[in-house]
Amino acid sequence: MDLHLSGKRAIVTGGSRGIGFAVARALTAEGTDVALVARDAKALEQARARIGGNTLAVAADATDDDAVRAAVARTVAEFGGVDILVNAAAQPADPTKPTELAKLDDDDLRAEIETKVLGYLRFARAVAPYLIERGWGRIVNISGLNARRTGSPFGSIRNAGVSALTKNLADELGPHGINVTVVHPGLTVTERTPAMIDAVAAARGATSAEAADLLSRGSSLGRMITAAEVADVVTFLASPRSVAVTGDAIPAGGGTPGPIFY
Repeated sequence: MDLHLSGKRAIVTGGSRGIGFAVARALTAEGTDVALVARDAKALEQARARIGGNTLAVAADATDDDAVRAAVARTVAEFGGVDILVNAAAQPADPTKPTELAKLDDDDLRAEIETKVLGYLRFARAVAPYLIERGWGRIVNISGLNARRTGSPFGSIRNAGVSALTKNLADELGPHGINVTVVHPGLTVTERTPAMIDAVAAARGATSAEAADLLSRGSSLGRMITAAEVADVVTFLASPRSVAVTGDAIPAGGGTPGPIFY
């Protein structure tokens, strides 16, 4: 299937690693010009070199509105416009962090909201005028399955916030030809996975193999989905082919055993 992405121009935040990197690589493979955005300029240049194609490395902090607007302006100047925004800049979920009420730290939640919820809002706000002017666009927000379950209060709060933001943007921007969706990955295989498995093993007094098996049980497939597999879903949603989908959440974690979502 031709996704009709050749010649489109995208901004991918969190593009130096993990799901953001995988999305940037997948979009580039479809012929999209991609601006990779993250805080670490060195890591961005390394990521850009690995991906190749017509990519641009733009260092910016999603918690700084002026930096966000400058990153969008630079992308538009370099590419002649922007058609797609993929928001993926966030701290990865840490299954070893305390989740009990008495151990929750206010500043941890503030950091989560500043980066993942307000950061997504800032980029969407800066990009939207260009999409409206063209009468077409796609915004895909990477959230997470903690939006649908308990066990990580701050993970649930930040991800539910992203879902709420997504639906509001979809309803406002839809008449302008702009689709906005949210993707919920589960535990996803990235470059951080080996360290995460080791941390879970240490916390539980288990072997790394036992910890990996435990984490894999969280999906109907019995394994963790890879960042590249999540990127395939995001790439479709970023394409003109996804016109029938907007405002909705798309789970991409290999299936959640038990609950029925309808």
